[in-house]
Amino acid sequence: MLLKLTALIAAIGLLLTGCAFRGTERKQYQATFLTLFDTVTYISGLADSQEDFSVQAQEIHDELLVYHRLFDIYHEYEGINNLKTVNDMAGIAPVQVDGEIIRLLTDCRDYYELTGHLVNTAMGSVLSMWHEARTAGLDDPASAALPDPYSLEEAGRHTSWDDVILDPQASTVFLTDPELRLDVGAVAKGWSVQQVARKAPEGLLISVGGNVCATGPKDASGTPWVVGITDPDGGSEYLHTLNIADQAVVTSGDYQRYYVVDGKVYHHIIDPNTLFPGEQWRAVTVVCPDSGLADALSTALFLMPREEGQQLLEQCGAVAMWMDAEGNLFYSPGFEDLIRT
Repeated sequence: MLLKLTALIAAIGLLLTGCAFRGTERKQYQATFLTLFDTVTYISGLADSQEDFSVQAQEIHDELLVYHRLFDIYHEYEGINNLKTVNDMAGIAPVQVDGEIIRLLTDCRDYYELTGHLVNTAMGSVLSMWHEARTAGLDDPASAALPDPYSLEEAGRHTSWDDVILDPQASTVFLTDPELRLDVGAVAKGWSVQQVARKAPEGLLISVGGNVCATGPKDASGTPWVVGITDPDGGSEYLHTLNIADQAVVTSGDYQRYYVVDGKVYHHIIDPNTLFPGEQWRAVTVVCPDSGLADALSTALFLMPREEGQQLLEQCGAVAMWMDAEGNLFYSPGFEDLIRT
């Protein structure tokens, strides 16, 4: 996965460099970090000097690092009650948390309702079983196996948002079901990027694991950024490149995190209705002004028929492209207006 993301970031960098604005003395710079959300973070923008840009990029990195630690479900950090703390205290007591966790989980609850429960960040108990099976399968492919069906079904009974109690005034989270676990992986990167982008200067491109957000055009002349959509089959060519100025581009696909059992690929996007990886599409790319919403929508559209997905897009003011198992591409109205190549 890291190699694929590194190749994607490098390719985006080539696209951006090739489209650099030459009508000013300011130059375009890039910064890459490997310390956030277990993926590659890439920041690009114009600056008067490498030193000025490095300071700006480091500030963005440090803001994202705060979110990375708050939303981590695997690691503890000194002086922080994060989502791992909340999960560890499930069924025991409320946990006082940073207000950003309350804000994220409030949006997650809204995404849950908006998507007809397809984006459910309260199904960590199910996702952890797939994570463990995938990790074991990658470590020892010959012994790769699916999660136990009975255990999956049992875990699926502990995924209700009715058991997630948010108290904004006290800034606490309480999981009343001892078996429920939170996992915000479906939205955390996009949501975090959106929070940082709101405060960042105009004219930056921020990409965290391929969740791309532009804070405005590249320069004062309105030159758009050029963002490539990766071919799930691993070809050197993009499916398309898009002109983006002040929008987010997020893709969900079956080619990003997966393992193979008995010759069949099992990826990481789990359908809450079946508790198994979704099989509607190979990839879905969503473009909209809000990176967090785009992240949630790309997951939801991946798990639903195109007609239902189109209705959801219209409700949210977003556009999308779908790729099916045969490689056919389908576009919502408005998406093709963004296509550069």
